[in-house]
Amino acid sequence: MRRLLSWIIRTAWSYARSSAEIRAGSRAARRFARFGQGSAIAFPTATVYGEPWIEIGSHTVLGGDITLAAGMGPDYDLGPDTVVRIGSGCAIGRGSHVVAHRSVDIGDHVYTGPYVYITDQNHTYANAEVPVGLQWPVDDPVDIGSGSWLGANAVILPGVRLGRNCVVAAGTVVRPGTYPDHSVIAGIPGKVVRSYDAEMGWEPPIRDHGTPTRVPTPVTGLPPGVPSEPPQQGSSTRFPPA
Repeated sequence: MRRLLSWIIRTAWSYARSSAEIRAGSRAARRFARFGQGSAIAFPTATVYGEPWIEIGSHTVLGGDITLAAGMGPDYDLGPDTVVRIGSGCAIGRGSHVVAHRSVDIGDHVYTGPYVYITDQNHTYANAEVPVGLQWPVDDPVDIGSGSWLGANAVILPGVRLGRNCVVAAGTVVRPGTYPDHSVIAGIPGKVVRSYDAEMGWEPPIRDHGTPTRVPTPVTGLPPGVPSEPPQQGSSTRFPPA
């Protein structure tokens, strides 16, 4: 009896995972400002709201237990413009949080490990007589450049502007500021520990480990609809009209 019950639970859970995920063209996907072809949000989700102010590009995957939120809570009107913009060809790790109130812009081909936290809002504590949770928070836009990689448990604080092809080490807390293209950031607080110069190369130098076989190559190519070149940093929008 125990084995039968276990098999029923595993079968039901497997069916739920494959059938309940949010896919392009589904009723749940149509709530978003844009939900690109080939994209999916895995089941189960932790918290998803503010879909009309969230854009997701094509062939982007968000892992299970994801928190994806625009605004202070459901049913708020955030105005005419989108608040969360996630590009094409991205992979956002399981259990990650993308929480936006003003603007979180994630470029194309951005990959993250699990449990990454990205937000554009922080609590304030200037008034010593008022509980921190009751003081009005402060917003500062976040921009994560195309081609970047964020390691597991990384925290991206409000006001962070990462350039293209940046690397954030696992567990790093990235403080507000502008980080140039090809920066490697590590530590608490995060600091640039390696940088790239077109003439001098990497400083300090890195060892060449070759190209993993699973990275798309000219032979395998990229999925249809995924741009081969990320847009320029600071462009007004990463997407065509929804």
